[in-house]
Amino acid sequence: HRDLHSFPTRRSSDLNQLPGLERIREDSQDLAAAFRDAGFSLYAVGGCVRDAFMSDASSLDVDYTTNARPDDILRLLRPLCTATWDMGRAFGTIGGQLAATNRKVEITTFRSEAYSDSSRKPEVIFGDDLMVDLRRRDFTINAMAFDVIEPQLIAPEGALSDLNARILRTPTDPRVLFTDDPLRMLRAARFMSRFEFDIDPDVEAAAQELSERLTIVSAERIRVELDLLLMTERPSLGLDFIVRTGLAEHFLPELPGLALEQDPVHHHKDVLTHTYAVIEKVRRVTDSTETEPEGRSNLVVRLAALFHDVGKPKTRAFTEKGVTFHGHDHVGARMTKKRMAALKYSQQMIDDVAKLVELHLRFHTYAMGWSDAAVRRYVRDADHLLDELNELTRCDCTTRNRRKAQELDRRMNELEARIAELREREDLDSQRPALTGDQVMSILGITPSRAVGEALNFLLAIRHEEGEISEAEATSRLLAWWSSRTTP
Repeated sequence: HRDLHSFPTRRSSDLNQLPGLERIREDSQDLAAAFRDAGFSLYAVGGCVRDAFMSDASSLDVDYTTNARPDDILRLLRPLCTATWDMGRAFGTIGGQLAATNRKVEITTFRSEAYSDSSRKPEVIFGDDLMVDLRRRDFTINAMAFDVIEPQLIAPEGALSDLNARILRTPTDPRVLFTDDPLRMLRAARFMSRFEFDIDPDVEAAAQELSERLTIVSAERIRVELDLLLMTERPSLGLDFIVRTGLAEHFLPELPGLALEQDPVHHHKDVLTHTYAVIEKVRRVTDSTETEPEGRSNLVVRLAALFHDVGKPKTRAFTEKGVTFHGHDHVGARMTKKRMAALKYSQQMIDDVAKLVELHLRFHTYAMGWSDAAVRRYVRDADHLLDELNELTRCDCTTRNRRKAQELDRRMNELEARIAELREREDLDSQRPALTGDQVMSILGITPSRAVGEALNFLLAIRHEEGEISEAEATSRLLAWWSSRTTP
């Protein structure tokens, strides 16, 4: 793989048709003037430059690089900012919030990096050469810089053609880059999914060869990359990459295991392909609201889609009627908890995703005829995840049989309508006994004991089966129940 021996430049006159770069230049005028007057260079670099070629860059986060050292960066930023921060000083990075635009910026000194075999944390060496700084970056599309003082583009050989061809390639030998920082292999998966790029065969071969190197990366960093991958437009592209290169074996071995299992419901697909399809049917964000105008991340449902069938390999059985996976929902929920704990997810996220996995088959008994009590139990068990469970259930239908898909959609619409009707008649979301524990003790004349809990469970069963009843009715039935317990 050729080294980064040349960086072609394009002058500002060549870039007039790129509103993204023009926006970066306009937003950078005050910074550019300050660094120019102090005798330093300043370049917008990385993702913001890449995205300027792919969008209008109307809301880009801009990162900069410079030959100024951290102390000089801080000195130049302070007059222009309402606040500055230097948590990344050891790596040459100073941040600030610009007073003129209220925009946050980070500026990093040119640097080179030296890595040890056992860590992805580099020894940072500050430098004065932009080209050396760009050589350390992961992919050609991320190794472009835009001079905001003397507007011109500096790009590694092939970067623009890689963008046009929609291919992911490294600016230097991928084996060196991936050995230095194995997390770059997961970043490759994410960029493939985000931009729907193909990957250079040499880059994929390097990832396959070095997949075990991923074991030096912390679970927390892997989790972050997995989440970012799952929230792209086409996560199947990146997920398939980590499976076929062997990367998944080192942090998500349940995923490649699904390729071996034939799904009897969606028999035209193996379970792995079905899983990809379900993930991509799940919305990336929920509908907007007044408090969240841009919607809310739907990561919990995409994670549930990722894990919803992981129990199938362990529950596969061959019968006269074909292959079955009885209990894979409960087995899968336990496996989900274990894997997500290993990846350092929060306990709340683990509990929510595991609950969705455990309940994802519940709806399929609806066709047998659910009473109102069964609908109440469904709502009670789903709790705050009711909407998420319904979405996962809908997305789990990937059949190409139009009639079957329409029938499932009809039944789900009917169930949601029944839930809405019950909500109008009763407080469906707070299914509590009609009496409190204190009231039970007062009515029965007892002190705190196991009997109080049994009485509350009796009243709760009435709530689930019959809906809300009055306190008077509850009192009458509680006394009758108590009398039947104490009568010889």
